[in-house]
Amino acid sequence: MPRSRLAAAAAIALVSCLAVLAPATAGVATAAPRGPETVVVLGDSAASGEGAGDYEQGTRGENDNWCHRSPHAYVHRTSLAPESVNLACSGARSADVGFGAPGHYTEPSQAGRLIEVAARLRVTTVIVQLGANDDAALTGTGIACIRAFIDPTEPPCRQTLGPLIADRMAATAPKVEAAVRDVRSAMRQAGYGTGDYTLVLASYASPVTENMIPLQGAFGCPYSRPDAGWGRTQLFPALASALRGVADRTGARFLDLTRATEGFEACSRPLKSEEWQRRITVDPEPLVYGGLDAIGYHLAQESFHPTVAAHAGMGRCVGQLVRSGAPAGSCVAGADGNVHLETSQPAPAQA
Repeated sequence: MPRSRLAAAAAIALVSCLAVLAPATAGVATAAPRGPETVVVLGDSAASGEGAGDYEQGTRGENDNWCHRSPHAYVHRTSLAPESVNLACSGARSADVGFGAPGHYTEPSQAGRLIEVAARLRVTTVIVQLGANDDAALTGTGIACIRAFIDPTEPPCRQTLGPLIADRMAATAPKVEAAVRDVRSAMRQAGYGTGDYTLVLASYASPVTENMIPLQGAFGCPYSRPDAGWGRTQLFPALASALRGVADRTGARFLDLTRATEGFEACSRPLKSEEWQRRITVDPEPLVYGGLDAIGYHLAQESFHPTVAAHAGMGRCVGQLVRSGAPAGSCVAGADGNVHLETSQPAPAQA
């Protein structure tokens, strides 16, 4: 064989060998795992199941881990897959979900943990619920509203914090977006293409309403009715709007949970057992697992979070959104005691 042909053949052989041995290029996914289909949730207390009780061992305050992951969390109620994994942690910020997390309640980056889960199991749905603990500051806002109710010298929280909403949501959105993009990156690193799974970004259910029972403060809801109405109609919808923009920019489906517990909010009914949001809850059980470290915030950590019934309804609604194929939808509590999916955009035509 002429020398030129030998050289060409050798070059072709070398290129073919390198193509086999070289790792996948950035952004190109390899085959996804063939394990059992799994739905995974990442995020903060609203996703971890805070308020639903029966928290997983190791997340109840042991060794300063207060993630409060509940077996009743909505990720376990979607009926989307035989397996479900809860990576969410109470109090988590966007930085705690994304790569490079400094560590939250002793746990590393949730996106980093997602890589391991997605490499071991066949993840078909990833849910992210995030933003409340960033600049949106829902917990701090709630505390400010309670302080205003208790102290007559304090102005209403809707007056002091209302003008800050736009700037706070504008600052929250890019942090959530960075975390969502890290979630996308985690799935790529585990071998998934964007078409191999469904990504859902969820907002938050308003925990209180202006339509409260009489003497609401004495029954565990120390909010004025005007401030509670402001939160329900202004604060939570503003965060939902910011999160919907993140979903649009990252190619995630958006699920608005703002009205998911409407009519069943804390102090909306004479019997708290009929409500889907906890009133102020002081539980001494954290002292058993967290010792003296539980004194203070952790004793009331469950307050104004969805109950088991709420998580069951929201889980079904998440499943309905994913199965519908719609790019966005809202979970709305009905008078029949069920949460229903409402979509404003038609689902894409089936091929």
